[in-house]
Amino acid sequence: MRDAVDWSGRTVLDLGCGTGFHLPRFAEDAARVVGVEPHHDLLATARRRTRRLERVEVLAGTAQEVPLPDQSVDVVHARWAYFFGPGCEPGLVELDRVVRRGGTALVIDNDPSRSTFGTWFRRGYPHLPPAAEVERFWATRGWTRVPVDMGWRFSSRADLEAVVRIEMPTAVAEQVLAEHEGVEVDYAVNLWVRRF
Repeated sequence: MRDAVDWSGRTVLDLGCGTGFHLPRFAEDAARVVGVEPHHDLLATARRRTRRLERVEVLAGTAQEVPLPDQSVDVVHARWAYFFGPGCEPGLVELDRVVRRGGTALVIDNDPSRSTFGTWFRRGYPHLPPAAEVERFWATRGWTRVPVDMGWRFSSRADLEAVVRIEMPTAVAEQVLAEHEGVEVDYAVNLWVRRF
């Protein structure tokens, strides 16, 4: 992400911040960090995690209704909050509203077209649009794709199995776990970048 934008001294919006895991890291350099999260339990956890960080604020809200003024943020980070392109248009309209000119938005999402996890993902969610359709969706709206190869490495097989069971429908989770050995999984994501 740092290769795409430097958030030092700028206002960062972490949209769909979940438990606030990334907020302290952004706060190391940013002038101001705002986390927005719709789920009450996650919101409460994010607020607890950041309660001692003066430059961090956590607000209830959604991608479709960001509780911030027009053109008030420089950098937006959304990790697994936009869910595969088509259908997220109201959230993209909100980005047009809240991001200052010269700002940058970063959206991180699964790349189901490659990697072991991508294969599992396609099996678990065959109703989602194909990767080529998702890529067209973002590209026609002015976003640039940066493919990122990464992986999961767990300290135990039980940990891997627990995460796969969270990420996949039950039947698919059991199938892929029966087929996969070890505690590592290669995983591909897309970083979508747009400058405003």
